[in-house]
Amino acid sequence: MKKYVLFCLLSLTPTSAQTAEELQAGAASVDITPPVGFAMWGYAARKDQPSLGVRDPLRARALVLAAAEKRLALVSLDLGRAPTRASMAIIRQRLKNVGIEHLFLVASHTHHGPVLELDNWPSEKNSYVRQLEQKLVDVIGNAAKAAKPARLGIASKQTKRNRNRHSKRDDAPVDRELLVLRVEDQDGNPIAHAVNFAAHPTLRDIAERKFSADYPGVLADLVERETKAPCLFLQGAAGDLSANVPGGGSADQFGLALGREVLALVKDIRCTARRVGGVAPSVLQMREEDFIFKPRLNLSNPLVLATLNQAFFPELIAFYEREYRQGVRPHLTVALLDGSIGFVGVSGEFFCGHALSLKRRARLEHLFFLGYCNDYQQYFPTIEAASEGGYGTLPPVASAEIGAGERIMDRALIHLYQMRGKLIDRPAAQP
Repeated sequence: MKKYVLFCLLSLTPTSAQTAEELQAGAASVDITPPVGFAMWGYAARKDQPSLGVRDPLRARALVLAAAEKRLALVSLDLGRAPTRASMAIIRQRLKNVGIEHLFLVASHTHHGPVLELDNWPSEKNSYVRQLEQKLVDVIGNAAKAAKPARLGIASKQTKRNRNRHSKRDDAPVDRELLVLRVEDQDGNPIAHAVNFAAHPTLRDIAERKFSADYPGVLADLVERETKAPCLFLQGAAGDLSANVPGGGSADQFGLALGREVLALVKDIRCTARRVGGVAPSVLQMREEDFIFKPRLNLSNPLVLATLNQAFFPELIAFYEREYRQGVRPHLTVALLDGSIGFVGVSGEFFCGHALSLKRRARLEHLFFLGYCNDYQQYFPTIEAASEGGYGTLPPVASAEIGAGERIMDRALIHLYQMRGKLIDRPAAQP
């Protein structure tokens, strides 16, 4: 039985309506570890107590892809969530200065990261969140400056290193795909690797109040040591998926084991770009869309607020009251490279059934499903999962109306087909 599928990108010749140019890519990384004492994000039982130290540094890694006049930034974050709506607006505005309008800021969802909803700590003039915003702008800018002619290779395999933590059904869905992107220069030297996998990074002890990237950090460090190039961990639809660790293994053991699987895939990738007119033509397309859904919980209700105050500190509850005052507003980002490789980013914890369905229906060579991307609106269970009940399907953690995830996936699918010219997005002419 074939253990994995190997794919090397031979850039497709674009249609006459598209502009072709040699693909370029650059990468960079930066430390984004907060100062000790910053509130920790991820566990209600920990009540967002402040950190007491740093177990391992948190990093942001950026990969910029450019074709013709279009640029796209993929950024992995050793954080529990992507930056807030306000931070995203600041980052986007500053990135316009380097010609980047579309980006995927993807949090690994480590539960040993900082609370980003507090943007005035330790003070208004010395805010970690403000510093984080500039660091992300700078690392993306540095990756853009480092861009050079490049080619891509992708390998994937099915793995049993994750499990459905929500459903009790025998046929519970699990997205077992381990998807690895290799970007290299024309001489075959690696520029970056990106790993797309779905499983909650919750292997560090909840009682350990030290910042940590959890298993994605261990994985990335291993791949970087072996390849001498930045490794982005791009979390998938992990809303109902946990790491499958038989025998109670640690974050270090799991990260190393998964990292070795990544390296085995990387080793077998061979990329040879077909050249046309002296260059390898490439086409990059992007679309973004915002949504508004009815909230399932009235956070202005004093009784509801009193209940939430038992688990969360007041500033965090106040943040979500403001965030959902106009409805639950998730963001969708879709990109298509050479008509065959898709990237879909969603701003929440989507259940794996959403990713499995979209991958099947999109009919692409490869689809990177990126959760926790460009803001965060908590859980988006599938309708089937919601019918089972349980954590991740109920308010206050699942704030959007039932079916919101399916509606977003349909829009992502439409965008992917329209960018390939397979759906007409304008009214037909009257006879």
